Amino acid sequence: MVSSKGIVANSSTVTGWYKSSHSGGDQGECLEVARGHANIPVRDSKRPTGPALIFPSASWSAFVTAIRRGEFSA
Repeated sequence: MVSSKGIVANSSTVTGWYKSSHSGGDQGECLEVARGHANIPVRDSKRPTGPALIFPSASWSAFVTAIRRGEFSA
């Protein structure tokens, strides 16, 4: 169940999780995103039963576009 704050307390109740093809190795800093939902669930891959944040699809799309453009480069 999604809280009014856009959080799912136990992300294992959400289906469709996948890890980015850019994730890999032993870095341990991976996010997973769940496909097939009106709003976009995102969780820490190290905590599959931990919380997930839920983003409106337009906000998630804008974030991904900004990443691809390099707007958050280190």
